[in-house]
Amino acid sequence: MLITATNFHNSLSFLTAIKSVMHNVDIPDSTNFRPDRSRPGLTTTAIGAVDLQGAGGNWATVGRRSRGGRRVHRQREKRKGKSVGLRIGTLNVGTMTGKGTELADMMERRKVDILCVQETRWKGSKARSIGAGFKLFYYGVDSKRNGVGVVLKEEFVRNVLEVKRVSDRVRSLKLEIEGVMLNVVSGYAPQVGCELEEKERFWSELDEVMESIPTGERVVIGADFNGHVGERNTGDEEVMGKFGVKERNLEGQMVVDYF
Repeated sequence: MLITATNFHNSLSFLTAIKSVMHNVDIPDSTNFRPDRSRPGLTTTAIGAVDLQGAGGNWATVGRRSRGGRRVHRQREKRKGKSVGLRIGTLNVGTMTGKGTELADMMERRKVDILCVQETRWKGSKARSIGAGFKLFYYGVDSKRNGVGVVLKEEFVRNVLEVKRVSDRVRSLKLEIEGVMLNVVSGYAPQVGCELEEKERFWSELDEVMESIPTGERVVIGADFNGHVGERNTGDEEVMGKFGVKERNLEGQMVVDYF
């Protein structure tokens, strides 16, 4: 199951279009994903609500990848159990240095349970408390560039089963919440001007993570894809909406091609 939230150059409508790709999940309307511009120093935040149905009842969507591509065939599966609501977001922080308290305050104020962060610029692979009951799982190799992480509300830290360090652009966490396996992936795509090889490596790393997740588990990707998907979605209706901005660039095309 997949839900994707992106820092995607004001094209937040792109979020709703991803709901029918790869594994499966139903995501809320794009009006639930809105930028947080109330604090200086933090760039666009995309936040959405995810409803996890506990193991055993209520309706959940099940999807599979085809061998020949990344489109999925969807079917419905009856499950029973407790419904758990989570607020999950994504944010390019520019740097985590000096922003821990500010980030924790924003998450508490916006009632965010899980936040994918990009461009942390922190070196190492650690879990660190940032205050107000939040913990950051981060990875980076250079204090001047890149770095990704996932911030969890402390009550969910004990639910972490696996932390996967892929690169300083891709990191994932697996949690078990009310019997549901939830995979949270934070990604930071190379920006315009980077070598094509570096861009292709990022998508290969993301694909590596997605391929490792068993069918039936839920997936959330929170990423800064550094691209424009453009205004037109002709031929790409499955993966994007009608409210993009600007012309599609190479980086945006790579996003559309992947999903």
